Amino acid sequence: MMFACPATDDFFRARIDQMIDLRHPLAVLASRMPWQEIEAGVAHLFVRKAHEGVTMPDLDLFGEKPPRRARASKAGRPRVPLRVMISLLYLKHAFNESDEGVVERWGETPTWQFFAGQAYFEHRQPCDATTLVKFRKLLGEEGVEELLAQTVNTAVELKLIKPQELNRVIVDSTVQEKAIAHPTDSRLLETARVKLVEAAKDAGIPLKQTFAKEGEQRSRQAGRYAHARQFKRMRRAIKRQRTIVGRLIREIDRKASDISQAVREGLDEVLGKAQRIAAQSAQRKTINGQPKLYAWHAPEVSCISKGKARRPYEFGVKVGIASTFKGNLIVGTRAFHHNPYDGHTLNAQLEQATILMQDCASKPDTVFVDLGYRGVDAENPGVRIIHRGKPKRLTAQERRQLKRRQAIEPIIGHLKADHRMDRCHLKGEHGDRLHAVLCAAGYNIKWLLRMIAKKGVPFLWALFLRLRKGAASGLSWPVFAAWMLGGRSNRRIGVRQAMILAAPSGLGSVSSGFVCENE
Repeated sequence: MMFACPATDDFFRARIDQMIDLRHPLAVLASRMPWQEIEAGVAHLFVRKAHEGVTMPDLDLFGEKPPRRARASKAGRPRVPLRVMISLLYLKHAFNESDEGVVERWGETPTWQFFAGQAYFEHRQPCDATTLVKFRKLLGEEGVEELLAQTVNTAVELKLIKPQELNRVIVDSTVQEKAIAHPTDSRLLETARVKLVEAAKDAGIPLKQTFAKEGEQRSRQAGRYAHARQFKRMRRAIKRQRTIVGRLIREIDRKASDISQAVREGLDEVLGKAQRIAAQSAQRKTINGQPKLYAWHAPEVSCISKGKARRPYEFGVKVGIASTFKGNLIVGTRAFHHNPYDGHTLNAQLEQATILMQDCASKPDTVFVDLGYRGVDAENPGVRIIHRGKPKRLTAQERRQLKRRQAIEPIIGHLKADHRMDRCHLKGEHGDRLHAVLCAAGYNIKWLLRMIAKKGVPFLWALFLRLRKGAASGLSWPVFAAWMLGGRSNRRIGVRQAMILAAPSGLGSVSSGFVCENE
């Protein structure tokens, strides 16, 4: 049966809050997230930038005054609301979805649309998946850190974690792997050959021979010989691949003298990568301390050994993670390229955690770490660093507390298994940094949902006291009961109390009968 919503003029559609269960933790969190603060914190990142050689519009009392031109507008369709885009990033990493999957699932889930601030259910995608790529680039590292900081502020505001718990943190590092194929000399040499041929074709350079058939054949041979443990034959095939790449490099370099400077710059980059791959395949050690190239499209990838028997080497970037000592809430995540020593990343990690917690008037003063962070006490003044490498300098209480340092290990496991930190598909070093922080923000959103479902929200009693005065001035009790029932999460109000709340009787029965019961 169709019915009109009293809060809108639309007679033929019901609002989302009348379609969903308002006791759902995501619906409760939607009304408790500081959306205005989040939008205000990132709004300056979307201001139109001044281009070189283009005059800026005049300023008046009402801001920028755009010039009027007698031509058709090429502005395109209106911008997607900022809250919708931010909520998509939160939901993507909280529920382990891809860019394509999150926009498709958003159009099918009313609770997600309610979290994004929609008034009515719309069976459509909010935007194209590529819009999220552009939005992440505009946000930058500063913007995604603001998203992570607001999840910490929300946890403190809802009293799901005590502010003094933010002073004690656990810091550890892990590897965020890049979405690349396992690097082998034969695969990298074949990729270099293909890229050289493509670059020569784009630059208009004719080649005597592209070695297409032989290059593919040698690449297959090397893989088969390695599987059969015939390493002499494998090295012979790789040597022939290296010869082919060298011949193409020299031929392109000879014929590139007549092309323009702009094309030459792009060609030099391709030649440089191909030369690095050919040189590193000839010997096992690095050349003059220069790191090896493990992927053509991701030169920032490092080979990191964490001492795991199952996976000796991981190819990606090192990521530092800081979580609270109790409560397992992430308060800082940062990517560190070029595989630095763990101890040298502690100062920057604590600096980021301090900035993210400044709204809560807290800063980490006690850090629990493993032995990879030894010897950096002088670099971090004012911070008590606790690890098992100095047992005589620890108190009995600190030795007992040190047993909880391992609590960060399952947090890292959940980040990789449930929040997409296992493989980073974003481009470049900038993408690595954004992805690490967004994974932590998604973990905190899921943490908030679990804590709301477990503990409820303690602000509801204060809300009841505020609405009690409004009820005396004509507020309908069914509307008031919907408010109260919508925020109790899984601590459901009993049937008797719900009937008392929905009854149009006096206020005395409400105040005397408002007792939670577990059904």
